[in-house]
Amino acid sequence: MAATIGYAAMLGQFAPLEVLDYCVLAEQRGFSGVMAADHFQPWVPQQGQAAFVWNVLTAAGERTRGDLGTGVTAPTFRYHPAVVAQASATLAAMYPGRHWLGVGSGEAINEHVVAPYWPEAPERINRMFEAIDIIHKLFSNSLAGKDHKHAGEYYRLESTRLWTMPEVPPEILVATAGPVTARRAGRHADGLITMGAPLEKIAVLLARFAAGAREGGKDAATMPKVVQLHLSWAPTDEEAMANALLEWPNGGMRFPKSDIRSPFELAQIAKMVRPEDFEGRMVISADPDRHRAEIQRYLDLGFDRVYLHNVGRNQREWIETFSSAVLPALSR
Repeated sequence: MAATIGYAAMLGQFAPLEVLDYCVLAEQRGFSGVMAADHFQPWVPQQGQAAFVWNVLTAAGERTRGDLGTGVTAPTFRYHPAVVAQASATLAAMYPGRHWLGVGSGEAINEHVVAPYWPEAPERINRMFEAIDIIHKLFSNSLAGKDHKHAGEYYRLESTRLWTMPEVPPEILVATAGPVTARRAGRHADGLITMGAPLEKIAVLLARFAAGAREGGKDAATMPKVVQLHLSWAPTDEEAMANALLEWPNGGMRFPKSDIRSPFELAQIAKMVRPEDFEGRMVISADPDRHRAEIQRYLDLGFDRVYLHNVGRNQREWIETFSSAVLPALSR
């Protein structure tokens, strides 16, 4: 199976109509598919937007022909898992074979706005896997014409089904940066999502995911593996670094950000980010070949879907440059 290079649409940086234009342009220039995260707030105020992911992906489905992935949504706090299941099934019914459901354990900057409390990471992860179980069973039972009910540790569901379903349910991919969650994802989910990181760490994640898949009677080689790469390209190295510092300082923060509640709080921390903090975390360069080499490393590790996010506002220029200087040179 040939790997695909998709466009990571940043709903926290661009207004919805603007980001849709970028999705269309990216597809016209050779990118395959759109991945968009479900954020209630941007990371920092400078980014300036936070459109509702399900609306934007629906509109993108009308204007493009590639994959439509939520990378990611948290079916655990702002939503009951059944609501996410309904949204995902509807999108998949509208655009057959194109939608995959990426889920994560959530971040306070998005989820605390309605949550009565914000638990520690182990509980958030346990909530996510219970939610995945509910969504999986709603998909399978609904296709079989049966109701499903659930009474678990965190969620209850009265007997019901999804009345709008695609012929084939969406794949459920779990976002993780940790080996324990990666192993559980291999057992309980259909695929894996992760972010760019040192390759030795990524290799461990993939190995643990494969081990979990074997425990679940599955072959990891046939399961989708998605990586999202943040990068900064501009005509000069200086511009590329300025874009990273202004628009994506969170990329230089070497600590977990899941417990931060406000973009304004993160903006205060961002004042301490320096150029050297991005080292090893994302490529910042005017040289397209440096970016190509980084993307190729992930393809060589076995990722079959790579979604790229250029952190600057120069989206059109970046899409045009990468479509001619990077995408054709990748070995997939």
